[in-house]
Order: sequence, then C-alpha cells, then structure tokens
Amino acid sequence: MNNSKKYFLYKYTPAFLLFTSILNEIDFNSEFKYFSFNFAYILIFYYNLKKEGGIGYILIFIAGLFNDVVNGLPMGISSLSYLLLCTAAAYLRNITLRPSLIKDWISFLITILILNFITYSYLILFFNYEINYFNQMANIIGTFLLYLVFSYIFRFYDDFLLGKAN
Repeated sequence: MNNSKKYFLYKYTPAFLLFTSILNEIDFNSEFKYFSFNFAYILIFYYNLKKEGGIGYILIFIAGLFNDVVNGLPMGISSLSYLLLCTAAAYLRNITLRPSLIKDWISFLITILILNFITYSYLILFFNYEINYFNQMANIIGTFLLYLVFSYIFRFYDDFLLGKAN
C-alpha cells in the first residue's frame, strides 16, 4: 500500500468509524441486559488525546447533530458533549509530560463522569427528560472498561498504518 493511501486511511478512518457507530445506533442492551458502552466517547477521546488534529471539531459537531436526530434528543446536546470531550482530551494532551495508558484511562473516567453529569443535568432541568440511572451507570462502567481494549486496538491500527509507534 502506498503512502498516500495509508495517510488517507490514518486520517479518515476515525471519522468514518464515528459516523458509522452513530448512524447504526448499535444497541447492546437488547442482547446483554446489563452491558452497554458509548463507542463515540471512546473514539473521540482517544483520537483527540493521541493526535494533534484529532478527528476534526466540525466533523464531531456534525456527528453530534446526527446522534441527536437518531436518539431523539434535543438538537445540540450530543454536539456539546462531544466538543466538551474534545476539550478535555486536548487539555490533557497539552499538560501531559509522560503519556501513560493508566493515566489516560483514569482521566477518561473523570471526564465521562463530569460530562454525563452536565449532559443529564441539562436534560433534566430544561427538557424534563427521564433517565434510568442504572442503565447510565452500566453505560459509564462499560465505556470506562472498554477504553483499555479499544485503545490497544486503535494503537495497533495506527502502528500498522504508520509502521511505527506514535
């Protein structure tokens, strides 16, 4: 595979995965009652933490709008969440001296806890949205635990395309 194709795959695969995961709305709750995770959070956080350009803020904003339409949420809620996640990842990337997967993992947990608090507070206060807290906690825990798995997969994919470690 020549370098231009590798660069194209390296640059646009995360955006393709983001839109695919949002538009498909894969629901793991139907088969596994107490297991769900937010793949978009993992993808956005990882690629904005590890790559300077990340996925691209405009693409992430548009993906959030699509997510709102697919899930029936008020317009802009997911976009706000995704952009706050980008902000946290960019901040962590800039203050980190020695990258560590464990530190990234703990930072991801703190970020998604704060993010979900802000998002669902906004939904409850302004839109009288009903939330199943047990499902939300299961989603947060599943997202947190699967961050490690997907970070290894993403790192392997990036190393395979680039032929080296980032």
